[in-house]
Amino acid sequence: MDDLPPLENSVQWLILVLDQIGIFVFAISGAALALRQKFDLFGVLLLAFVTALAGGILRDLLLGATPPETFQSGRNAGIALAGGIFTIIAGGWIAKLDKPVRLFDAIGLGLFAAAGTGKALAFGVDPVMAPAIGMVVGIGGGMLRDLLVVRAPLVLQAEIYAVAALAGGYAVVAGEILAGLPPLPALMFGAALCLVLRLLSLYRGWTLWHPPAPPGL
Repeated sequence: MDDLPPLENSVQWLILVLDQIGIFVFAISGAALALRQKFDLFGVLLLAFVTALAGGILRDLLLGATPPETFQSGRNAGIALAGGIFTIIAGGWIAKLDKPVRLFDAIGLGLFAAAGTGKALAFGVDPVMAPAIGMVVGIGGGMLRDLLVVRAPLVLQAEIYAVAALAGGYAVVAGEILAGLPPLPALMFGAALCLVLRLLSLYRGWTLWHPPAPPGL
């Protein structure tokens, strides 16, 4: 987090912790999908890395925090590697969960949406646009993961996905800017709101409206 403008250390550490938990969880999501697709060891770890790290790299590029945090040390890569190895070892347990890939993806989405919005605010991004940065962080790795396994990205389907990330981001903004909450409850509220919306979409079948295609289109 060396690229952040001067902030209270507790805020920097909070964003850092949320970000790194999100990396681990997203790595599990990517590795679990790779195991389902019967990838070899390299493929499993590669998909874990892509899913866990792509969103954060894109976020830092958008914020002008270059080189991206992932390339400044091996910490993020190590966390992604740990998530991939954990998935290989605990694959049998993970497989017993209901929709494990999407479950871990939902957890990572909430954490990244909140942390990404918090970092955007710290960089002085307009509060109206900061949640868009959080959304990019949340959906970036998952989109690239889905493209690598040749399936339609979740964000392009009717499921509440990017909208959940935006809602979580705006919850962070509302908490910090409008309500004047300390960063911890604001970020946690945003992450929780995103996660709840995503899980409701996942397990209750909530979807966005499908615009009808005109005949012959």
